[in-house]
Amino acid sequence: MSLLDGLREHSLVVADTGDLDAIKRYQPQDATTNPSLILKAFELPRYQELIDKVLAESCRDESDPSRIVDQLSVAIGGQIANVVPGRISTEVSAHLSFNTQASIHKAYELIERYEKMGINRSRVLIKLASTWEGIRAAQQLEREGINCNLTLLFSDAQAQACFDAGVYLISPFVGRVSDWYQKTTGKQFTPEEDPGVLFVKGFARELPLVIMTLSSWGKFSYPDQVLALAGCHRLTISPALLEQLDSMEGEVASKIQQKTVTREAFTPLSEAGFRWQHNQDAMANEMLADGIRRFANDQQTLESLITQRLTARA
Repeated sequence: MSLLDGLREHSLVVADTGDLDAIKRYQPQDATTNPSLILKAFELPRYQELIDKVLAESCRDESDPSRIVDQLSVAIGGQIANVVPGRISTEVSAHLSFNTQASIHKAYELIERYEKMGINRSRVLIKLASTWEGIRAAQQLEREGINCNLTLLFSDAQAQACFDAGVYLISPFVGRVSDWYQKTTGKQFTPEEDPGVLFVKGFARELPLVIMTLSSWGKFSYPDQVLALAGCHRLTISPALLEQLDSMEGEVASKIQQKTVTREAFTPLSEAGFRWQHNQDAMANEMLADGIRRFANDQQTLESLITQRLTARA
């Protein structure tokens, strides 16, 4: 049995890519996108016809590059949704990370675009940054039957606030947590002592949350790190690591144990409590801010490329 097949016995595998060929090859349950992945897809030959179609429609109906990015994200997400049996995560612009109402409005727009394509909202997860404002937006959306994926999650405070808000799932950036501690301490960590792995295992033991560990932007650097999180509900894995795991044989054991506890067992975090606890974690503060900036920069680059193509078509 390949390690990838063994991993599938304990966790749902999610493809961390916009590359449809890679998704077809490794047959993940779900797939996730973000501005960085859409930017990569923008350069792939197989997507050029779709991009040209979206841009032709936008010339007629839309002039705002940010909304054209939404059109493109949903168009690519729609193609992916036709390949994976599960869900496709689509991200609200990082520029809205501190604006609850604007994030909610953008989520409505994305869901409406999917439903116009015949893809039910039950197949879509709205990705939001795990800021206080993003979590509040997710709380409202969940009440309305729109499930959310809270990303850029680096602290226990973020995890608890997501639990308090009743979000569908969270996406801790395991690799990026590890990267920060390796850079800060100069140490190399085994999978058993890896700070990113321990971070996830810590709140997995305490909070009954659906966890989808993230390998993008601060990637899982080796298969052992992925295997150390076998048993997480979902593992988001890059195509390069999917290929490695598929080519290696061995047994895979579940490493994540989660408690079943009632919501009443927890006192919800106040906004002040959330901000204070998150503030006390230097890594989480730095990585959340950096992640928002990176996604915002990739969004801006994508908008610029779209503007250039639209200008060339004129």
